Amino acid sequence: MTETRTSVLAEPVVLPCGATLPNRLAKAGMSEQLATRDGRPTPELNRLYATWGRGGAGLLVTGNVMIDRAALVEPRNIILDDERALPQIRAWSDAGRAAGSAVWMQINHPGRVATVPFTRRPVGPYASREPVPGFNFRKPRELTGADIESLIRRYVRTAELAIAGGFDGVQIHAAHGYLLAQFLSPLANTRGDRYGRDAAGRRRLLLEVVAAVRAALGPHVPISVKLNSKDFQRGGLDESESLDVAVALADAGIDVLEISGGNYAAPAMTGVHHRSREAYFLDYGTRVRRLISTPLMLTGGLRSRDTMERIVHEGAVDIIGMARPMAIVPDYPARILAGEPEPQLPTGPLHLGYRPADGYIQLAAHAAQLHRIGAGLSPLDGAGLGALARSLGRLSLAALTQATVPR
Repeated sequence: MTETRTSVLAEPVVLPCGATLPNRLAKAGMSEQLATRDGRPTPELNRLYATWGRGGAGLLVTGNVMIDRAALVEPRNIILDDERALPQIRAWSDAGRAAGSAVWMQINHPGRVATVPFTRRPVGPYASREPVPGFNFRKPRELTGADIESLIRRYVRTAELAIAGGFDGVQIHAAHGYLLAQFLSPLANTRGDRYGRDAAGRRRLLLEVVAAVRAALGPHVPISVKLNSKDFQRGGLDESESLDVAVALADAGIDVLEISGGNYAAPAMTGVHHRSREAYFLDYGTRVRRLISTPLMLTGGLRSRDTMERIVHEGAVDIIGMARPMAIVPDYPARILAGEPEPQLPTGPLHLGYRPADGYIQLAAHAAQLHRIGAGLSPLDGAGLGALARSLGRLSLAALTQATVPR
């Protein structure tokens, strides 16, 4: 990772736990769907991360790694719930770290948005279905107190296995409508016990997971949390309550707070709520910075060097997260650090007028890119990706139309 241009982005970041990231650019999590049928890493996944590892980012955050093989977000997710996969996990971490990047494993549980038919009976904070027409989500079973205790142990076990498998740190996913985000949401979490009832109850599970993982990993292993600025959904987590969660996480001693936003019903993280601007969640990040000193990672819509340098120089955030740009140009960070012109990317998301479908199209099109890189092929350029997105859009529109036909 050599830079030919002096930039604030090239500076290392020293985390509260004492670990150091080599620069301020990070690959944020994207779901790869490149596991074997039983959830183990594949040579294609290793090739993808070796490519990204050579791409200049100081930090690589993986996509969803599931803590329970009975609860998947998508088919071919990585699953890490016992030691059998550790040899493949070590090969994966070695591939990402070979060029000097730190590699953190993102650990997750989907809760009520678990994929059908791979999850027979999803669970959630309450027995209410995700309200997104066109998505085949089953009604979940409400988690009991004993279930929650078991769930915390699963987060801890996966975190321990990640470090045993050579990963430098872990990120606990509490955004995008997954289980911990469901507990944070007043819309999804209507429990009447200590894990619901009010704002303090809604954030209790996340804080207990963080505390348990910290106790298991010790004080010197980086622990990050990915948090929604808000859910962009009426009745969901709002910015005021999210700020309170951020303060509580800082008090709990996390090392990096990654800022994002949205969920399946309102996929703000894909850009469908922000059509004409960079840094989707910067306003929230600026407000968080006034309240906490914990290192902040901002992901969503960041494309230009000038914007990245400005917000880091001003102290709004410490780390710049990039996801979809690195699905099209895997060495995007290296080009930014070298002072080269920013690569040309598609100008904006495809819009069918139904935001959940728009978000799905963006995610599916970029997932196809990851599969190309994993197969040793070059990613499609902006025009090719646009054609792929339009094709997926036609398929999605047809599916939605058929789904609304009275039966």
